[in-house]
Amino acid sequence: MAPHGVLVVGSITADVTAFSRRFPQPGETVLGDDFTLVLGGKGANQAVAAARAGAPTWIAGCVGTDPFHDIVISGLRSHGVALTQIRTVEGRTGVAHIRVDASGENDIVITPLANAALDAAMAEASIQALQGQVSVLLLQLEIPGPVTCHAAKTGAAAGLTVVLDPAPAQALPEDVWQYVDVVTPNESEAEVLTGVAVTDLESAARAAAWFLDRGVGHALITLGSGGALSVTAERTRHYPAYPVTPVDTTAAGDAFTGFFGAALAAGLDDDTAIQHGMAAGALATTSAGASPSLPDRAAVETLTGLVSHA
Repeated sequence: MAPHGVLVVGSITADVTAFSRRFPQPGETVLGDDFTLVLGGKGANQAVAAARAGAPTWIAGCVGTDPFHDIVISGLRSHGVALTQIRTVEGRTGVAHIRVDASGENDIVITPLANAALDAAMAEASIQALQGQVSVLLLQLEIPGPVTCHAAKTGAAAGLTVVLDPAPAQALPEDVWQYVDVVTPNESEAEVLTGVAVTDLESAARAAAWFLDRGVGHALITLGSGGALSVTAERTRHYPAYPVTPVDTTAAGDAFTGFFGAALAAGLDDDTAIQHGMAAGALATTSAGASPSLPDRAAVETLTGLVSHA
C-alpha cells in the first residue's frame, strides 16, 4: 500500500493577533476589538491543515523552552499532528505579531527565534525517519533558506512529491527548482521570484512559465479573489475562487497548501486536489486567527460539492 502521509518541514510560532477597525498610521495608537494567542507559523498551519484534511501528518521544526512552548505543542497535538520530529532548543519559541483590520486584511511581523535553529541535518533525518510513511513533503521559507533547499533535494531523492510555498518570498538558488514538483506562490511572491508583475491571468501564466523553465513540474499561482492558475507543460487551467465573505485572511494560503498536499498524498488527481485546496483557503478566511480558522475535511467536501468548478 502506497504511503499517504504528509511531512511538513517548517516554522512553528505562537501567533499574537490584535484585531482593530483599522491599522494605525505610523506613530498612532488605535483601540483594538479583540486579541488572540494561538499556534501559528506557516509550517504548523500547513501541518494542521493537512491533518484536518485526514492525512497522517508530521512536522519537523524547532520550538523553544519558554512558556510559548506548551501553547504550540498542545495546539499541534490537539489537531492530530504527530510530534516525533519536533526538536526543543534552548531559547524562545518563534513569534508572529499579526494585525487584522475590519475588512479582514492583515499584516504580519515574524520573529523566527527557535525556528532559526532548524538545520539541514535535522530536516534530512526527519525525511529518512518517515520513509515509507509519507509521500508528500510541504516546504515554506520561514525557516533558513538553505534548510528548505536541502530538504527539497533530499525529499526529491527519497521519491516524495515536493510542494514549495515560497513565502515569505526570497531569492533561492537556481538549482533548487529542479527538485520542486509543485510551487504555490501568490501574486506578490511570484513577482518577487520571477520579476513578472502578476496582475491578471496572462501575467500569471508568464510567471508560471518562469518556474517551469527552471525545472518545476507544476506552477500553481494563487490569485486571492481571482482564484488560481494551474500551469504544467501539458495544460493551463484557471480555477475561480469559491465565493465567501472574508473575516481574516491569515493562514488562507496555508489552508490551501495543506489540503492540496493531503489530497495528493491520498492519491487524488491534481484537479481534485486543487479544488480541495481552493475550498479550504476560502473557508479559512471566514474565521479569525490562523490555526483556529483552518477548516475540516467535511466542510471542504461540502463546499466543493455545492459549487462546481467544471
